[in-house]
Amino acid sequence: MKQALSRYAMVGIGGMIGAVGRYGISLMLSETTGFPYATLLTNWIGCFLLSFILHHHVIKRTLSPDLFAALTIGVIGSFTTFSTVAVDVVLWFTHPFVSVSYGLLTIFGCLLLSFCGFKVATRKLGDL
Repeated sequence: MKQALSRYAMVGIGGMIGAVGRYGISLMLSETTGFPYATLLTNWIGCFLLSFILHHHVIKRTLSPDLFAALTIGVIGSFTTFSTVAVDVVLWFTHPFVSVSYGLLTIFGCLLLSFCGFKVATRKLGDL
């Protein structure tokens, strides 16, 4: 029971870190154009990092289960957000090209970066 509470606390702390990181990126990019660059960038970064962490055997072996959960579920889970993507796509419905472009950039960019994270994490040291 104590271990489960510890994991909950670590995921919560990780969630705070990820949320603050996401907010920081949105402030840095200050979306004056209205286009959701910050959300796109955070989701791309998060997809790469999550795939990298989930497939990197040294990271998985080295981190405790609590820290692993805090990093993947807490930090990256709160850093990225699909709900914001969905709202942004709907908000852009009056500009169909932008709405569809953003949706496709998000989906295919996230898939590509997840694949890249997987490939980087699973490469052999001799392949460098």
